Amino acid sequence: HTPPVQEMEQAEIEVTENKSESGACFPPTFSVSEIKNKQRRHAMFLKLKEEKRKQKLELKKKKKKERKALGDQAPPKEVPKTIENQRIYDETTVNPEDEEVAFDEGTDEFSAYFNRLTNPKVLITTSDRPRGRTVRFCEQLATMIPHAHVYYRRGLALKRVIPQCISRGFTYLMVINEDRKVPNGLVLCHLPDGPTAHFKVSSVRLRKEMKRRGKDPTEHVPEVILNNFTTRLGHSIGRMFAALFPHDPQFVGRQVATFHNQRDFIFFRFHRYIFKNEKKVGIQELGPRFTLKLRSLQKGTFDSKFGEYEWVHKRHEMDSSRRKFHL
Repeated sequence: HTPPVQEMEQAEIEVTENKSESGACFPPTFSVSEIKNKQRRHAMFLKLKEEKRKQKLELKKKKKKERKALGDQAPPKEVPKTIENQRIYDETTVNPEDEEVAFDEGTDEFSAYFNRLTNPKVLITTSDRPRGRTVRFCEQLATMIPHAHVYYRRGLALKRVIPQCISRGFTYLMVINEDRKVPNGLVLCHLPDGPTAHFKVSSVRLRKEMKRRGKDPTEHVPEVILNNFTTRLGHSIGRMFAALFPHDPQFVGRQVATFHNQRDFIFFRFHRYIFKNEKKVGIQELGPRFTLKLRSLQKGTFDSKFGEYEWVHKRHEMDSSRRKFHL
């Protein structure tokens, strides 16, 4: 025979259990953030999230059923909104058949390379006293870009380095800057007449840090793929990257360097083709990989004091939005 107090307690426990199983009835204006207890609030949030997911799934199944029933008369599928397809049209977007663009390209700083009058020769250097990770990054870049040489500056100013590069027949000077032992900037200077581009470098992955990477690259000249460089500025940057590599790729090496522009971020990848049979082809990443973001494009060679800038990234410009891109 249980005492009445214990019976009441058991009844209360049963009521609270039933309540938690069925889900508490809240007013329509109720917000989960009003629950003060952190554990209960989190549990309720997960519950609401699961309910929303189930509703979404049911709606999807219902639409699929309706489309199946209608057959050919079904309305076309809605195109999901993405940042890419909502992009604001840029009036500087290049038409490849434009005569003005063709004339500009025929007379710009890279015309000698594209007319096969010069062969690329790249000098890769660093900021003063580089750390191990930056040094390894430079060395791996040199194995990837043919005719590239790594030199350490030892405190020499860039203004003095550039004339020495020109006298030795270099067509590019590439400077890797670092912050807290991590590569964070790249200055790419086309010689002898410029232009000079300054990029922010992020997401650097060296070969050892990559999973399922292939063997080290061979000395064959890679193919170069440039994606989505559509505006006048993007066209200039694309030509700048193209002129880093020799003209005729050696397809025997099956190596390809890709510069993919998406929302003004330039993703670099270095792959090797693997032919599984006559129809199937796979790709194997060799590394390194990194992401670039253009900060400025300067006319002429590097000049931080008196240089004339063609384009500078403005962080807080009035018309900038998530849908406006420059490359």
